[in-house]
Amino acid sequence: MVDGIDAVWAFLTAALITLLLVRPAERLARRVDAIDEPGPRSQHTDPTPRMSGLAILAGIQVAGWIWLPIDTETLSILLGAVVVSMIGALDDMFDLPAGLKLFGQLGAATIPVVGGVYPANLTVPFFGGFELGWVAYPLTVLGIALVMNIVNLIDGIDGLAAGFCAIAAAAMAIIAVSLQRYEAGALAAITAGGAIGFLRYGFPPASSFMGDTGSNLLGYMIAVASVQGALKTNAVIALVFPLVILAVPLFDTAFVVAKRIKYHQPIFQADRWHFHHRMANIGFSQRRTLMYLYGWTLVLALLALALRFVPYSDDRGNFDLLWTAIMAVVLLAALAVTVYLAFVLEIIKRPRWKDEGPPSDEPPEMP
Repeated sequence: MVDGIDAVWAFLTAALITLLLVRPAERLARRVDAIDEPGPRSQHTDPTPRMSGLAILAGIQVAGWIWLPIDTETLSILLGAVVVSMIGALDDMFDLPAGLKLFGQLGAATIPVVGGVYPANLTVPFFGGFELGWVAYPLTVLGIALVMNIVNLIDGIDGLAAGFCAIAAAAMAIIAVSLQRYEAGALAAITAGGAIGFLRYGFPPASSFMGDTGSNLLGYMIAVASVQGALKTNAVIALVFPLVILAVPLFDTAFVVAKRIKYHQPIFQADRWHFHHRMANIGFSQRRTLMYLYGWTLVLALLALALRFVPYSDDRGNFDLLWTAIMAVVLLAALAVTVYLAFVLEIIKRPRWKDEGPPSDEPPEMP
């Protein structure tokens, strides 16, 4: 039987195992030539091993076998983690075609769903709960694959994906434990531990990259923990928790896709419109970029925690005036931070005069 304190031990176990195995993973990456060479979109200048996500996988597996109940759901989650990491490792070594990689991600996401990791019903704020029926299966598979790719897309500078996943998974662990979803709390804590353990080597200037091996794995684990910890409950705002916690990479992905559509470019084509690229373009160092994006993620994670713990409503439509006012202040603070960063990132811009030229983020004209 798992209880709340087990989440703490699970976190520490995953962090320690990951920390100890990053160097061996680097050596393996060099042996199989999984090396990230500097390029036009890179912010590193030296060839760097990019398969250290295997250390995160080891941390998650060891902690999972020790601290999670060994049942069908746990086994399917841990098996899916191995499969998605192996797909990521192959991509780190051979640069798999996008279609083949997506097919593998969908296959890996199917494993936990078959094992029972899906919400049978969903409670939506203001609309109530409803049964999902057979739709729950493909919807969960697609959702897990989506989160994998969202986390992979933000893994563009040293430490960003690992730091984001550490904050997001820690918040999910706290929420899951508070909802008495102790196994999900331990699962999220394991994910946070793996991310923190890697961050010792992944923080700039990074000596090691987790690669797709790690980013796909962390995205997979966060998605599965979201299903187990929030979406499987009948909490009125259960759907809101993952959306708020994952808001930063969701905004980033939506913004980049919108830009590619606007300028008639392929959606899967790499570019420099991600938030971290925009910060580099306006002169931010990698560490300053991380502090801004970590801070934004932390504020939204605190908002999710406030939605869970501030007793502003009795879930029957009755609101406490004082606590509602406090919740409103928290919401306004999160909104203020988001709007401020939208100006910093030049997503929201002042009007331009005719002689100022085109916006800085427009693609250059082809000769």
